[in-house]
Amino acid sequence: MKYKLTILFSALVVLGLVLTACGPKPEPAPAPAPEETEAPAATEAPVAEAVEPAKEIVFFNWSEYIDPEIYTLFEDETGIKVVEDNFSSNEEMLAKLQGGATGYALIVPSDYTVSIMKDEGMLAKLDHANIPNLGNLAEQFQNVPYDPGNEYCVPYQWGTTGIGYLDSEVDEPTSWAVFFDPDPTAPYYGRMTMLDDAREAFAAALVYLGYDINTTDEAQLEEAKELLIKAKAALAGYDSDIFEDLIASGENLMAHGWNGDFLVAQEENENVAYTIPQEGGVVWVDNVCIPISATPEQKAAGEMFIDFLLRPDIGAMLSDYNWYATPNAAAEANLDEEFLNDPAVYPPAEVLAKLQYIEPVGEAEAIYQRLWDEVKSAPTP
Repeated sequence: MKYKLTILFSALVVLGLVLTACGPKPEPAPAPAPEETEAPAATEAPVAEAVEPAKEIVFFNWSEYIDPEIYTLFEDETGIKVVEDNFSSNEEMLAKLQGGATGYALIVPSDYTVSIMKDEGMLAKLDHANIPNLGNLAEQFQNVPYDPGNEYCVPYQWGTTGIGYLDSEVDEPTSWAVFFDPDPTAPYYGRMTMLDDAREAFAAALVYLGYDINTTDEAQLEEAKELLIKAKAALAGYDSDIFEDLIASGENLMAHGWNGDFLVAQEENENVAYTIPQEGGVVWVDNVCIPISATPEQKAAGEMFIDFLLRPDIGAMLSDYNWYATPNAAAEANLDEEFLNDPAVYPPAEVLAKLQYIEPVGEAEAIYQRLWDEVKSAPTP
């Protein structure tokens, strides 16, 4: 708000004395010489010293989620080495940082986990001046609901969660019933895996039951828990790391997992396929963020790496490697039309309409985790 200051100047009227006609007029007194005052010394605002970026940073990422050549290109250009450490679920990554783990310059949480970490004060605000390529993001990714204005994070990749399968051995699964109403005579019985991820596993069960995947209704969650326990009879196990490789090798025939992983596995076995069941599934956005525990030197280097990832050529290189959709609109000019038109990468509108985002559920997160622990510890039916 701006304020006005009105200054009122008063006119001074000087009255002279009436002198006699013959008398001389007195000379006016000379004006007093102004006192010489020393001008105040100019003060300069302190200039913050530029932070020297760290020469080595640790990137806490999902496994097989970035082309290692990107690290080499970045180091050749900047002299900064990127070392990768991996996690298998948002919950694993979050628990490690909540437990006091430090040393990470960059992390890759999914959308709902960003919200949790923001609320807990676990993320550092990004200096957008250090990320000029931020404008390369598609418009819908420049103001995401879980992080308006990309204040703390930058979208990395986005994708869906559904079912991968070996189409040379089994028919396309059209429903989550293959997991939750398992047929002991089916060839995939005992040769399936589900993600070792509480929210993803419950999302699959809840969507099959026709419930909101973010429900906090304990009766609905109990129902989903019982369904997940029932599914254990048909599972070879829970896996978030190599589920796609086990399909490609033929050891397993079906898996609950992320689209890009299955599409990459097609390079090893062209019969690997991916589908989203008729009931729907999960759509998600993964993000690159800087934990609050990062040092100023790590943060400076981390922001340089984020900006590097947002370059059109590097953004395309990322999607070419992991087969996930890019939020980087400028990168699309460097991607093949086949990739951009693949419905397994960019689902059509009618499929997107059936997908839901996993959202933070506050105190109910503990309920999900408790019930998930009960699922995993329960004896196989």
